[in-house]
Amino acid sequence: MRSSPLLPPLPALRVFQAVAHRLSFRLAGEELLITQSAVSHHIKQLETALGTQLFQRKSKSIELTDEGVMFLATVDQALSLLATGTAQLRARSSQTYLRVSLLPSFAANWLISRLERFETQHPNIELDLDPTLRVVDINRGEADVAIRFGDFSADKQGGIHLANEELSPVMSPVLYGDGSRFQSTDDLLPHPILQAKSGLEWQLWSDSANLCLDKARHIRLTDYNIVLQAALDGQGIAMGRNLLIKEHLRKGRLIKPFPVSFSSEKAAYWAVCDLNSKKAAAIEAFVEWLKAELQF
Repeated sequence: MRSSPLLPPLPALRVFQAVAHRLSFRLAGEELLITQSAVSHHIKQLETALGTQLFQRKSKSIELTDEGVMFLATVDQALSLLATGTAQLRARSSQTYLRVSLLPSFAANWLISRLERFETQHPNIELDLDPTLRVVDINRGEADVAIRFGDFSADKQGGIHLANEELSPVMSPVLYGDGSRFQSTDDLLPHPILQAKSGLEWQLWSDSANLCLDKARHIRLTDYNIVLQAALDGQGIAMGRNLLIKEHLRKGRLIKPFPVSFSSEKAAYWAVCDLNSKKAAAIEAFVEWLKAELQF
């Protein structure tokens, strides 16, 4: 089908929206689960189609041009209208569509490999995954289910506990061998500490292990996916989320130097949803499936 000369390339619009809101090609790529080079390609294609520059590139950052600001308002409105129309049409179908907001790390390292099992068990429920670090509001209809990590026991949107994580430091054997050099937890202090933005895992584990990390060199990264990759590359020591790294441990790509671990609802996976929704039956089926799968 020939593309319309009046419309820009539609896939590039979603990429533009993500970059414009985050002002980062890298963060937009993480949100959309595409490479940074793919993001750049889409933006270049869009700017060429529009005949104008949408971003002002600086040495270490980007910002929207005046044309970019104006076009973002149009794109936000258009995509919102399209999403509303799509939701209305889907509601008329016998198929139930659930929009699931979840962390990119949980999507990539746990859920994706299990989707086929869910589809087999629930063929009438279709999942629309939205891997994002953005906070969504269930009550405003931004998602049907949001899967988050941390302590959501008092979340006003109603968090359903799925499973606790088991936290323990992990590292690459390429750099640290079999880990035998770490005789006590204090031996961690000279090494770079890799942590996600909140630092929650290291705080909980170090408190339980009576280890003060004030003098350690902390490397804070945006998302746990990046933390995990940095650990695999031997750039430091990460706090392992056992449910997400089982395969890396099994294949010896990561090792645990200590038996000390931490597990509680303060470091758990939660499903935030509205059980009064018209999709309540599908939501409950998905949540119960998550609980069962997380036990293995």
